[in-house]
Amino acid sequence: LLTGAALVWLSRRWAADAGLPHGRLISVDLERQGQAAPTLIDAELGLTGRPDALLETRRGRVPVEIKSGAAPDQPHASHVLQLMAYCRLVQAASGRRPPYGILKYADRAFEVPYSRRAEAELKRAIQSIQALGADLPDRSHDDPARCAACGFVAACDQRLAPAEGGWL
Repeated sequence: LLTGAALVWLSRRWAADAGLPHGRLISVDLERQGQAAPTLIDAELGLTGRPDALLETRRGRVPVEIKSGAAPDQPHASHVLQLMAYCRLVQAASGRRPPYGILKYADRAFEVPYSRRAEAELKRAIQSIQALGADLPDRSHDDPARCAACGFVAACDQRLAPAEGGWL
């Protein structure tokens, strides 16, 4: 009993030290270890993805995006946009709007509110990308290992790695 209590205490302390709120871990995307989290889909916006982690907190489900580098003074706009996309995906999957998302850098975490304004900016960005249509640039494939670990390798027409059934 004491060992169990100590482990619970340690896990809560680790989460607090990592900048994560208290909550139940619903999923973790460990795709590189062969344990991918479920893909979330928003058919209305044509959006799919998997947050690095998903927490169930007292305020609702919260997506977590983990970045390996040191934290900037303020989160990068592209990181915020990615996190807002995960918030939208969580909303589409659960039917409940997340209050915020978490950007976790190596040394700091940011709670980023999922506001109506942030959602509107996300929709504008998606519409801008969709307007490019066939003019989208090819994906960067400078790192074959990263290509092989990509969650879309099986469906990608530009992959460098073998997919199920062999090479493209």
